[in-house]
Order: sequence, then structure tokens, then C-alpha cells
Amino acid sequence: MTITNDRSLPRGLILFTVGYMALCSIAALNQGNTEFLMYAVMMVVFILAVLAIHLRVHFTKTALWLLAVWGCLHMMGGTVPISERFVLGEGSPVLYSLRLHRDLPRYDQITHAFGFFSATVACWEATRVLLSARRSFALSVVAVLMGMGLGAINEVLEFAATRVTETNVGGYVNTGWDLVSNSVGAVCAGVWCLSRRV
Repeated sequence: MTITNDRSLPRGLILFTVGYMALCSIAALNQGNTEFLMYAVMMVVFILAVLAIHLRVHFTKTALWLLAVWGCLHMMGGTVPISERFVLGEGSPVLYSLRLHRDLPRYDQITHAFGFFSATVACWEATRVLLSARRSFALSVVAVLMGMGLGAINEVLEFAATRVTETNVGGYVNTGWDLVSNSVGAVCAGVWCLSRRV
């Protein structure tokens, strides 16, 4: 079962993605931010991977836009400077460290939840097409587990980045919160996918 027959990418989506990648890469270069220059290269690899999968499974525009917005939030997180007064706890004065109140999640954690919501939606769509499956609870559980697995891979990549360059990734507690945020996003996406009419 194919969710959509449209292999084309919306022009607005292409312009948005190329635009944020260019702007954030230039910002990282001007800041001497080697961490996000490395992430920019990884993002290009991920974008090409999503494109290759899209050509096979035909993601919906919703899934494509969710992934694109996630990429933008991620790239902005490490390149947009913020005032030191919004860094409540550890972190550099960039958007990823933004916390409006000590009891609220950081921008980083919100981005993780949104990101792995998006990844789980894409996993659900791809799995549904590849297995010719109908919408079901089991398919949603599989997609949630795939999204959580991608979240764990993300944490491995963040850890690897700390071994290569100076980063704003954080320590053990940050990793724990990232995994919790990834899981919350994945579970919410599983519930949402179960109710989708596609």
C-alpha cells in the first residue's frame, strides 16, 4: 500500500531546507563553530538519505515538512546566540541552552521530542509502505521503537562528537533527558499515526 504517488518535493520545502542549511552553515563558519560545521555535513548525509527513502516510499508532505522543520530547529539550536541570562544551568549561550524557567525543559529537549516525533512519523510511513501494512496498533509500536532507536543513534553521534571536538552536548544527565525527550516524541507520534487517515 502506497501512502502517496507523489515523488516530487514541494518547491517551498526545497527552498526552506537549502535556506536554513546555508544560513546556519555560514553562521557556524563565521563563529568558528566546528561542532555545527560537522553537524552540517551530517545533515547533508541525512537529507540525502531521506530523499533516497522518499523516492522508494513516497513520504507525505506532512512527514517531509516535519523532518525539514526538525532539521532547521537543530541547526538553529547550535548557531543562534542567546543572552547568558537564559542559560539556566550548564551550556553555551546558544539556542540549545535556552530555558525560560528552571522547571521547564530546555530548547534542546523540546527539539529532541519534536525531532523524534518527526522521525517516528517517517518510520511509520516507510514501514507501512514497505510491509504493505494497514494502520494498526502493532505498526505504531514498531514505528515508536524505530523512532526510539534513531534517538539512541543520535546520542551515540553526540557522544562521538564530544570525543572529536569541543561541544555543547552536555553530560550524563543531558543524555538521560535527551533519551526521555526522544521517547516522549516517539510515543506521541505512535499515537498520532494510529489515528491518521492516510
